[in-house]
Amino acid sequence: MAKLKSLMSCAANRLQQASGLDQTEARIEIRALMQHSLGGVNHAWLIAHGDDTVTDALRVRFESLLARRIQGEPVAHILGRREFYGRDFAVTPDTLIPRPDTEILVETALDRIPPDQACEILDMGTGTGAIGITLALERPHAQVTILDYSEAALAIARENARQLSAHNVAALHSDWFSAVQGQRFDLIVSNPPYVEADDPHLQQGDLRFEPITALASGTDGLDDIRRIVAHAPMHLKPSGWLIIEHGYNQGEAVRSIFSGHYFANVHTVQDLAGHDRVTLGQLT
Repeated sequence: MAKLKSLMSCAANRLQQASGLDQTEARIEIRALMQHSLGGVNHAWLIAHGDDTVTDALRVRFESLLARRIQGEPVAHILGRREFYGRDFAVTPDTLIPRPDTEILVETALDRIPPDQACEILDMGTGTGAIGITLALERPHAQVTILDYSEAALAIARENARQLSAHNVAALHSDWFSAVQGQRFDLIVSNPPYVEADDPHLQQGDLRFEPITALASGTDGLDDIRRIVAHAPMHLKPSGWLIIEHGYNQGEAVRSIFSGHYFANVHTVQDLAGHDRVTLGQLT
C-alpha cells in the first residue's frame, strides 16, 4: 500500500508531464487536490501524515480529481474555490478565475481609498466579486457597488459577499454603466475583457474553461476598455480615480485612451514580473 507522500509525489510528476507546469506549480496543485480529497485538511496535516497508508477510498477520490486536472480542467473549477487576497472565493465556469496579478489592481485601489472615511466605489464586470468584495472588506467605511452583465456570475458574487460578510456591498445586474445612470463614485475599478478575439491562448490551458465574454474584447482586445474610459467621467466625482487592469502589452494604448478622455495623472503600474498590468487616471 502506498504512503500519502509517495502518492502525491508520483501524482505531481504525472501532472507536470501532462500539463507542462513547473515542478513547484504541480506540487501546489496536487497538494490542493489531496487536501480537498481528505475533506479540507491543511498543509501541516499533510506533512504530519505523510507516512500514512492511503486507503482505497481515498485513492479513488484523489485519482478522480487528478484525472480531471490532467484533462485540463482548472483546479479552481475542480475545487469550486480560489484564494484571492487571503480569502476563499467560490468559483464556477460562469466566472473568470481570480488571478494573483489582479491583486495589483486591488493594492493600487487601496492606496487611493482612505481607511477611515466614507466613500463610494464601483467594481465593473465583477465576476466572482473578488475585487469589489476585497475592497469592501479592507475598507469597511466604503460603500461598494459591484456590477456584472452575467446573471450567473452575479449570483456567485452575491454568495461570495454573503459568505465573507461583506455587508457594505450592493450587487446589480448591468451592461457596464446602464444600472448606475446618474450616480457618481469616488473610485471605479474594473478587470474587463482585454484579450484579442483571435488570440490563440483562448484555446489553451485554463482559458478554455472560462467564459469567452469575460476574456475577449474585439480585434485588439480594447473595445470594452474604450467604452469604460469614455463613459467613466460621467460617473466619477471630481478628482475621482479610474483604475483598469489590462494585458502586459497594452499599457501604452490604454494610457492613450485615458489621456483622450479628461484624465490626468495617467500612469501604469507593473506586476511582479515587471509587465504593465494596471493603468489609472484621475478625473480633471
